[in-house]
Amino acid sequence: MSQARAIVCHDTHGDGGWKMEDVYVRKPKEGELLVEMVASGICHTDALVGSLAGGASPIAFYPRVLGHEGSGYVKEVGPNVTVAKPGDPVLLSFAFCDDCAVCKAGHKSHCNDFMPLNFGDVNRSFGSESGKEDIGGCFFGQSSFANLSIVQQCSVVNAKDLVKDKRELQLFAPLGCGVQTGSGTVVNAAQAGPEDSIVITGMGGVGLSAVMGAVVQGCKTIIGIDLVESRLDLAKEMGATHVINGGKLPDGKELADVVKEMTDGQGPTISIDTTGVPALTKGACAWTRNRGKVIQVGTSPFDFKLEIEVFSWMASGKQFIGAIEGQAYPKVSLQPIR
Repeated sequence: MSQARAIVCHDTHGDGGWKMEDVYVRKPKEGELLVEMVASGICHTDALVGSLAGGASPIAFYPRVLGHEGSGYVKEVGPNVTVAKPGDPVLLSFAFCDDCAVCKAGHKSHCNDFMPLNFGDVNRSFGSESGKEDIGGCFFGQSSFANLSIVQQCSVVNAKDLVKDKRELQLFAPLGCGVQTGSGTVVNAAQAGPEDSIVITGMGGVGLSAVMGAVVQGCKTIIGIDLVESRLDLAKEMGATHVINGGKLPDGKELADVVKEMTDGQGPTISIDTTGVPALTKGACAWTRNRGKVIQVGTSPFDFKLEIEVFSWMASGKQFIGAIEGQAYPKVSLQPIR
């Protein structure tokens, strides 16, 4: 086993919480790599999973190492690993089985085993003491909140021909989730084009990446919604045609009223929620025009249930679509970097 440092998430509803700890990492098994991380982004999903009460959900087990926007250098490979060799720089993304019908059809991010492979207690690759394996790892195939971590081969994109130095490798770490999710949702799930008007709620990393994706796709109207002015300013710099501060609406108007005014009174053809806030998901369902698409990207509270009046929804022809990781295949989506 190798000694490492990791941010270990204990049951945050008990007396544990998040702690930087010395841990041990086992050797890689078949189809696995040992990766030395150089950077990791932080996603809302990390915070959400880390805040669940133990036993409240099948994915709420502790202790564990989270993190799923990692990049680093390969230190060691297990048997039958072909994607990289020691010393190679790698970008990391989600895990998938590559064997179910959904994966074979090219939709890796909706793998039939996506939940257990990425969230489940399937791989205790860290130990609190040498010889133990009592700390969960391989979150989204990688557990990037550690300086050394076991990574699944399917989660690896070899970056040796894509980055020129360690600094670039660090900067590109969020490509594996945030950037890929935002831009991929616009391109793959929404299949947006020049005739589309698009509303994106939440101007964090995912939402801003969706704005950039909408610009690339040539959408005629791109509306960003947030509560933070600096994020809205950045959205405009990145190409949003309109922005709305949800906390500073005109007197007497609801958010849906403002959205519809900016989209010819009909509402957008595409609405993407990156926040997971139930009120915004419900709002998107209401303000999206007939035959439009409502795409849920942000992780909502696990007990949130969306209720719709079936007949009117059927008559409207709207679609409600769930999208994970931008419905992207990392080995394709992360290639055109340079």
